[in-house]
Amino acid sequence: MKSAAESATRGRPREFDPEEALSAALTVFWEKGYEGASLAELTEAMGITKPSLYACFGNKEALFHKALDLYERDKLCYMRSALQEPTARGVAERLLRGTLDMQTGSNDPRACLGVMSMVACTTQAESIKADVIARRASSDRALIERLERAQEEGDLPDGVEPAALAAYLMAVIQGMGVQASGGASRQQLEQLVHTTLTMWPTK
Repeated sequence: MKSAAESATRGRPREFDPEEALSAALTVFWEKGYEGASLAELTEAMGITKPSLYACFGNKEALFHKALDLYERDKLCYMRSALQEPTARGVAERLLRGTLDMQTGSNDPRACLGVMSMVACTTQAESIKADVIARRASSDRALIERLERAQEEGDLPDGVEPAALAAYLMAVIQGMGVQASGGASRQQLEQLVHTTLTMWPTK
């Protein structure tokens, strides 16, 4: 037996581009967070009706998960490629400068979508918080493993704890997003990048 969503989807062709609609939803979530974004605001930005949203994306929660996938794919791709840099300092610089460019080089909203949504979520959005935490843990683990390898290769001093260094770097990156959302200029954020790299531990 077909579900209502399947019937709606197969009954007539969609009159919108799902990828463009999802990109518009991402912008709304990024500006307002999960709970701050109303269905009315989402459908208006996406240029679709509520039945079309449900038929194509599921409910608001499912839409947000898909928006997070898009955010990681298109906005955070530099974080994956940064791990391929040959040195730990190179990894840090790529991450910091990628964050700098994302926060100052486009018309995208400032701050981090994941951080915004995790902080704002209440008990009614526990699955959203859990998803954000799981994604964060995965990216943190990848960075820690890269820094552990750097230490094994002699690229970091023996006394440095890779997990603590990764946590420090991610705190700076998230702080850049918070400061950018508060109106910090590119020059001010560049100073953070320069200071962090100047203090980076090397042998």
